[in-house]
Amino acid sequence: MSRPGPVAQMRRGAWRTLRRLTPASGSPARGVVAGFAATIIVGTVLLMLPVASERGEPTDIVASVFTATSALCLTGLAVVDTGTHWSTFGEVVILALVQAGGLGIMTLASLLGLLVSRRFGLRMELTAQSETRSLQLGDVRKVVVGVISLSIVIEIVVAVVLSTRLMLGYGYRFGDAMYSGVFHAVSAFNNSGLALYSDSMMRFVDDPWITLTIACAVLTGGLGFPVLFELGRRLRRRHRGRWSLHTKITLITTGALLVVGFAFIAVSEWDNERTLGVFGVPTKLLAAFFAAVMPRSGGLNSIDTGDMTATSLLAQDVLMFIGGGSASTAGGIKVTTFALLAFVIIAELRGEPTVHVMGRRLSDGVQRQALTIALLSAGLITVTTMTLLTVTDFSLDAVLFESISAMATVGLSTGITPHLPPTAQLLLTLLMFIGRLGPVTLGAALALRERPRRYERPKERPIVG
Repeated sequence: MSRPGPVAQMRRGAWRTLRRLTPASGSPARGVVAGFAATIIVGTVLLMLPVASERGEPTDIVASVFTATSALCLTGLAVVDTGTHWSTFGEVVILALVQAGGLGIMTLASLLGLLVSRRFGLRMELTAQSETRSLQLGDVRKVVVGVISLSIVIEIVVAVVLSTRLMLGYGYRFGDAMYSGVFHAVSAFNNSGLALYSDSMMRFVDDPWITLTIACAVLTGGLGFPVLFELGRRLRRRHRGRWSLHTKITLITTGALLVVGFAFIAVSEWDNERTLGVFGVPTKLLAAFFAAVMPRSGGLNSIDTGDMTATSLLAQDVLMFIGGGSASTAGGIKVTTFALLAFVIIAELRGEPTVHVMGRRLSDGVQRQALTIALLSAGLITVTTMTLLTVTDFSLDAVLFESISAMATVGLSTGITPHLPPTAQLLLTLLMFIGRLGPVTLGAALALRERPRRYERPKERPIVG
């Protein structure tokens, strides 16, 4: 038996060292899960305080834990109205949870370690790598600083545009305009779907300054930091080299889904008097574009989602399930997962023994990972939908939409979430938590130990189909 190469030996040594350093957590994935869970608990306690509600009364634990999870997991589903139920203190807590969820709990911890000790230990690097999906340990420090810097810059730009428009176009006072602008800038870029207005963005349906700015922020946050970093490097250096496979897949698939979603929603809702039918052509096109962007995990809406046709709801179900880019603030199975599965199907239909994508061959491990993520997500959505149908009287369209929205951390809703029984709301809370961390990450966090295969058994091919 041949000995493992130097890279494999270093990898195994790193994991052995990590286990010795972290006997309680056992893996970076568990640290990420523990960090998110602890933050949700803190957020729940803060939201339960009387000072967090507008009436000065304690909020019940189900509503508090649901809101804290929805904010930290960047979902946007709500059981109480964000703008009227929560006080300024409660809204600031929610905003802090959204920002923490977008940057990543472990990314913030990594930055703190960098500022204090000026160096990363192995445990901190692996934990940050698990959260930011960076490819090499040496890149973690650069990724952490870049994520925070890029997020702050984009959020400031979006907040300035929104605040200026609210002051000049709607007569907001400076303080109110800045507060609303910052809140919705952070919410949009982090794809959280939370808004201070009871009708989300419906009051701005015909305002391109508001809706297009928010849509652009959602798209930017949903591309993923690896793609944004590569785009930034090319803009700065005017580099004309080869694009990475990940960036090409993300940009092409995102563009294609956006065009298809826009066309489908526009056609389906064009004459619907409860949505687009009451507007002129420019507003119809603007609202259809906004509605096509939001299912990728934006979660805001400028037309009433509950009044959309069953065809449009099904189209949004598909778009929400796919979601945004990998290592982004968006949820879903990710556009790269969807695209890779499509290439796998094409290769199988052609009878090709290997899968090739844009001049590159996909490894078997990547194919298995994409299939695992898609099937686990579909399974969780199916189980949740069946459970909600059992404990409620809502239709399949509404329940399925809500389940996918929670799993894909989107936040779009047909309006049934506040009317669900507490058990159903807690089920959606768990689904949002799983959807933010990802089935594979959660599975790795719960696994007791790695079990490398020491041998292979004889190959046999069962009948398929």
